[in-house]
Amino acid sequence: MGNVHRVDLTLPLNQMVFYVRRDAGLRKRWQEDLPALAAEYGVGAEELAALQPPDPVKLMNVGVHQYLIPHILRLTYGATNMTNTHPALVAYQQAFPRESAAVLGKTKWHKTDMTNG
Repeated sequence: MGNVHRVDLTLPLNQMVFYVRRDAGLRKRWQEDLPALAAEYGVGAEELAALQPPDPVKLMNVGVHQYLIPHILRLTYGATNMTNTHPALVAYQQAFPRESAAVLGKTKWHKTDMTNG
């Protein structure tokens, strides 16, 4: 699941997420006009496509650091009302079904059917 060997330290999206997660004004712009914000940071079309909607596997494949993926999901879906059916958790379960089942399979948080919430 990790991608440290594939991280692109020069990737504009890594830099953008680093700053957006720390700045309320940038977080608001993320919500209101992500394409314009991304353009200001030089985020390319492939990176932007991986953000809309956020796809953890695609994001890691373009070089996003794995530790920034949860930040991207929270920026996109919010950090409140984190339940078993929260879109951020579902995104991970869909991206990594085998790993999710191994970790969550024996807990109340495991979603066996990710299409019906």
